[in-house]
Amino acid sequence: MPFLHHFFPPSPSFVEKHIPDLAGKVAIVTGATSGVGLEAAAVLYSKNATVYVAARSADKADKAIASIRSSEECAGSSGRLEFLSLDLSDLTTIKASADKFLQSEGRLDILIHNAGVMRPPAGSKTKQGYDLEMGTNCLGPFTFNALLLPLLKRTAAGATPGSIRVVWVSSIIEFSTAQNGIVFDEQTGAPKVLPDPMENYMASKVGGVFFAGEMAKRIGSDGIFSLSVHPGLMKTELQRHQPALFGIIMGLVFKPARYGAYTELFAALSPQVTAKQNGSYILPWGRFGTIPGHIEKGMRSTSEGGTGLAERFWAWCEQETAAYR
Repeated sequence: MPFLHHFFPPSPSFVEKHIPDLAGKVAIVTGATSGVGLEAAAVLYSKNATVYVAARSADKADKAIASIRSSEECAGSSGRLEFLSLDLSDLTTIKASADKFLQSEGRLDILIHNAGVMRPPAGSKTKQGYDLEMGTNCLGPFTFNALLLPLLKRTAAGATPGSIRVVWVSSIIEFSTAQNGIVFDEQTGAPKVLPDPMENYMASKVGGVFFAGEMAKRIGSDGIFSLSVHPGLMKTELQRHQPALFGIIMGLVFKPARYGAYTELFAALSPQVTAKQNGSYILPWGRFGTIPGHIEKGMRSTSEGGTGLAERFWAWCEQETAAYR
């Protein structure tokens, strides 16, 4: 069966003991108040990094930070944990969030775009009227990333090539994706809001794969690695809108969130990721994956024999977010 390698991946090969001391390094993990983001932030902090917990709720962030500090694995950490207010569903607020970080830090080593929303009630919109999934999972992170890119480049200029990394969280892109991954409305020039809720969610997750590939092409020469990940099948806050029965099944089959953190941290830190793999798609719990042909074709420009869909999506995101950057 084609999806078994997602449901039953091999044991993680890049875990806490493989991560070096991160003293002096600075990381941002969005959506780090629960689930995979919380676990990734905890591991990074345990290795003495400065970690920004980027989230909408200050109350939830304070509780998450307190839980990390009080955990046994983080006892004795010399790192720092900071809250960064960030609402990816409202483009008008993101620049202020990025500016606050930029005023506080002189470097950024790891940026993990972990936050996301999955299958909210039909018709849900962002503050600017975009589909909530496409807005929160793509336009918001794209804007935040663009605002932080100058600092990423400056950090990379004085760092080991490939040690500065951006991680875009995707999903099982072999499953429930429309042909080509993202379907554009030829009249409006925007991605269509698809009638199938799962296809609509998956379109936003293909967006993360497109971002990773395009960013690798555009700034890979600056020594920055950009990767997309399917973190794995876990029971987390992401599925809060799912039916109760689905949640029960997940509780029996899916892994704890720490496993998903291993996938993200493999992309963010593993020495197995070299310039050759820049732009790659990472599978659970830290393996290089293969992008489905119809989506991979979109990641190649027309001059490369592809459809140029990733370029088109990047250009659309630039156009829609320009006023907020």
